[in-house]
Amino acid sequence: MSTACLFTISAPSGAGKTSLVKALLEKRAESVTVCVSHSTRAIRPGEIDGDAYHFVSLERFNQMVGDDEFLEHARVFDNFYGTARSSVEHLLASGKHVILEIDWQGARQVKAKMPETVSIYILPPSRAELEQRLRARGTDDESIIERRMRDADREMSHYHDAEYLVINDSFEQALFDLEAIIHTQGLTLARQKLKNQALVDSIPTEIE
Repeated sequence: MSTACLFTISAPSGAGKTSLVKALLEKRAESVTVCVSHSTRAIRPGEIDGDAYHFVSLERFNQMVGDDEFLEHARVFDNFYGTARSSVEHLLASGKHVILEIDWQGARQVKAKMPETVSIYILPPSRAELEQRLRARGTDDESIIERRMRDADREMSHYHDAEYLVINDSFEQALFDLEAIIHTQGLTLARQKLKNQALVDSIPTEIE
């Protein structure tokens, strides 16, 4: 076990996951990071390889799949995305907690390969509020909003896969809850023993 922990954070579109993770990273940059995924999509102007994604060819991606290098991978429209085990293990070895922003299917794949992973799900305060947030963006027509809500319903139906549930009604409270979950995982007996080995070794064995 590492002193650091791997977290998956899932949520329907519009629940505020990206904003919450960004705010968390700004507050806890010294102890929390995100893992950059691999992608077969074309790099866009201004993007830097290794920043948003590690950009690889389809051939290389398929090779990594065949070599079981991904903790999870999926096809999204015409492109493929995946989280490399080596990337996650490297970050955990550095001592930082690692976050994967991922859908429920990806989170399930990761949990199957790394059972110690802690899964968090973020929900809006209500389905009506989620729809209002999607409409407030003002970028989608009615058919797109209806599709996004269907996708959200499908995603939210798997909230019970998670070990922790955060309700994003108040952004500040949701951020506090998310930070508390991550901080608490570092205080488990197993991780504290690893982090404070000298102290633990100095304590006598159980005395009756």
